[in-house]
Amino acid sequence: MSDQETPLLIDERDGVAWLTMNRPERLNALNQGLTDALRTYFQALQDRPGIRVVVLQGAGRGYCAGLDLKDRTGAAPRDVQAGLAGQKAIRDIMIAMRECPQPIISIVQGAAAGGGLGIALASDIRLCTPDARFNAAFIKIGVSGCDMGSSYFLPRMVGASLAAEMLLTGRFLHADRAYHMGFVSKVGPLAEIEAEARQLVAEMLNATPLALRLTKDCMNHNIDAPGLRAAIAMEDRNQILCTRGGDFNEGIRAFLEKRKPVYGQAE
Repeated sequence: MSDQETPLLIDERDGVAWLTMNRPERLNALNQGLTDALRTYFQALQDRPGIRVVVLQGAGRGYCAGLDLKDRTGAAPRDVQAGLAGQKAIRDIMIAMRECPQPIISIVQGAAAGGGLGIALASDIRLCTPDARFNAAFIKIGVSGCDMGSSYFLPRMVGASLAAEMLLTGRFLHADRAYHMGFVSKVGPLAEIEAEARQLVAEMLNATPLALRLTKDCMNHNIDAPGLRAAIAMEDRNQILCTRGGDFNEGIRAFLEKRKPVYGQAE
């Protein structure tokens, strides 16, 4: 299968997975091929400790325009069971992204709409170009504005008022406002944010593999922690786990010697 026919391009190098949603002629809208490829890849990451960081972007001028509605035009209405299976096929992408232990950096240019918004929301860090725009398009096509994790992620990321504005109207959140709200970490030309992604990756790889995984795990759990003591208990657990084994000592040595750490080596 050529690159033009491959819905998800995968380039794995030195512990980093560089993923590209590859339907540029459809603004990387989610058809079955792309949906299946994303879900399968992220679900498999649970058992792939050799992949430590993931960088995700879209080919061409868009990130992901959501569900490919042209694939649905003229389709016969499905029964509830079939509809739910289709719903799960897409939302399982976001669940797998949050549950995989690897940090995910999304590079967003152009539209991240509907399911594309959900994928951006499920990422750990978002960088975007000035033309980037995010919206919960669902309410504009006859269904609830709350979909693909949006009602969970958006209030936590941008606050209740802006989340309600987006979910109730389908309005776009543009790059400048997204940055000021803390929804994205950086706005700049594509080459600039790609360079920022590479820098973030390099800094993450300075962490021990276990520390990187447990940090993402702890942040995800503590978003919903019932209180300070529960959050600190998980932090305490993680610190003790991280101090066992050779990687911890190698990390200290590399820091003191001002060099890049080499993890996974015997003491």
